[in-house]
Amino acid sequence: MDRANQKIIILGAGISGLATAHWLNKNGFDITIMELKKEPGGSMETRREDGFLVDYGPNSGLETVPLIRQLVDEVGLGQELIYADTKSNKRYILKNNRLHALPTSPIAFFRTKLFSLKAKLRLLSEPFIGKSEEGYYQSISDFVRRRLGPEFLDYAINPFVAGVYAGDPDELSVKSAFPKLYRLEEEYGGLIKGMIKGAKERKERSEQSKQTARMFSFKNGMQALPLAIAKSMEDKILYDCHVQTIVKAGNGYRVVFNQAGKERDIFTGILISAIPAYQLAVLCRDLDKDVCTHLNQIYYPPVKVLYLGFKKEDVGQALDGFGFLIPAKEKKRFLGAIWSSVIFPERATADVAAFTLFIGGARSPELLDQENPALVDDVIQEFKDIMKINADPIFMREKLWQKAIPQYTLGYIEHERYFAGFEDAYPGFFLSGNYRGGISVGDCIKNSELVYNRIRAYAARVYGE
Repeated sequence: MDRANQKIIILGAGISGLATAHWLNKNGFDITIMELKKEPGGSMETRREDGFLVDYGPNSGLETVPLIRQLVDEVGLGQELIYADTKSNKRYILKNNRLHALPTSPIAFFRTKLFSLKAKLRLLSEPFIGKSEEGYYQSISDFVRRRLGPEFLDYAINPFVAGVYAGDPDELSVKSAFPKLYRLEEEYGGLIKGMIKGAKERKERSEQSKQTARMFSFKNGMQALPLAIAKSMEDKILYDCHVQTIVKAGNGYRVVFNQAGKERDIFTGILISAIPAYQLAVLCRDLDKDVCTHLNQIYYPPVKVLYLGFKKEDVGQALDGFGFLIPAKEKKRFLGAIWSSVIFPERATADVAAFTLFIGGARSPELLDQENPALVDDVIQEFKDIMKINADPIFMREKLWQKAIPQYTLGYIEHERYFAGFEDAYPGFFLSGNYRGGISVGDCIKNSELVYNRIRAYAARVYGE
């Protein structure tokens, strides 16, 4: 092949695209990043207003692998990296309109009023429960109900899934959405046995579990990371770039795009998509209709982020934790709240408490189907009742993500298999982003290295280098 084919195009300047671009650029590949927005970050969006620092997307990451710190240091952000206050180690669950600390030790578990005695005794039987025959087609609800019992599902896993995915555990695949949980049963025969044995394996791989990994952010919020990566190669990014279509052309792909009112195209032998599945589906309509079908079937529920500031003197609840999650059984109009100013410093002034609330998700998308001015007022009132707040917020911002987090639903394995087959059928076309391999910031960074290694191997095989 002609060496011109080694031009690499990356669609999307979110964390998945930028992290992959970083490894490629560092190792001498010729890259161009095309970004629809006028700034990098994708869903990582941070704003500072009136003394508040607002993260409208991910508010933190978990340092699960050394690769994360390596990336941070290589883009010059080491001095800006901050870790969560130890107070945020405490997590609350709402039950009967009261906050209960999620137990973090065996003694705390047997003392908590979050679970009944029956539920606690039920948990002791977990090591003696066999594997399911349903394999890939188990929901998280079915998996947890079978292994841990219904109460643990209702008051631990249901709110946890809402907090991570804004999802519904009845609809999510345990194999695709929580592969490590699924692996504990498949490889070790149970969760408790697997956690004990798995801890030793993680230590050998220099990995941390998500339960023990340190939570991080940056002094200027989570968008600081994509901004720093982008700055290190700003001459290689095309912002406000509207890609129109992707077509097969010889031994590569032609990307047709519009920028500054002018339609252009560019040829590449290697194309990486790191944009949401539904956006890629539009671009591939002239390339492969079947991949469009799979991409369009991935559900992204709407989520409204509501950021509130109150004077600390008006908050009756002790601010000694990460925040709280709400089980579906509690029938509230929001999913939970993060106590933003407790977790990281300088999210608000010293006399103010800042909170981030989440509304909608796969649990109740209908709340956001149409404009409802009363919804936010209702949520604020529910929040004030829970937090024993006797005054109105002094600061409020909101943002609606119409398509927020991809849901790894039952049967998601069929999408995963198809995408792998698509990449085989279209050499040089790599699918990336948080609908493959995990939705968290840490997952995206970890997967960026895997994508980079696949591209490097492909380039060596095709170009002989």
